[in-house]
Amino acid sequence: MPHLHDKIDFTAEVFIVYNNNVLLRMHDKYKLWLSVGGHIELDEDPNEAVIREAKEEVGLDVELYKDPKVKMININRCRELIPPMFMNRNRINENHEHVTLTYFGKSKTDKLILSEKEKSEGCKWFALEDLDSKDYDITETVKHYAKTALLTLK
Repeated sequence: MPHLHDKIDFTAEVFIVYNNNVLLRMHDKYKLWLSVGGHIELDEDPNEAVIREAKEEVGLDVELYKDPKVKMININRCRELIPPMFMNRNRINENHEHVTLTYFGKSKTDKLILSEKEKSEGCKWFALEDLDSKDYDITETVKHYAKTALLTLK
């Protein structure tokens, strides 16, 4: 999806865990190992966006992780959303930034259905020890989130 706003777009990503492995994808535009995710569209909330992105990009239905210490209340017309595990703001180029809401999620399968239109050069399920391998150039931020997802969703 193209940028929605001139200066800052809101995006959501999910680190998907299955059988003690975390899914990363090689983004063809940025040439980076990233999680599954994308822009939050104007008519959806962050939870809906990240669930949609997982289905669109890799064909997985994910169950988002909710920290058990967070009490969810649904009163009157208020419906609580699962909060992200992390949030960051990162520069995409000189004139544009993304605020990214980072979620953890579980899948019931490791069978991927890769989208023809999504920007990915391939996906890999990483075990904890693979994340530090010299064979893969994974940024420290992605590595930190991926490791935390694996340790949290054991």
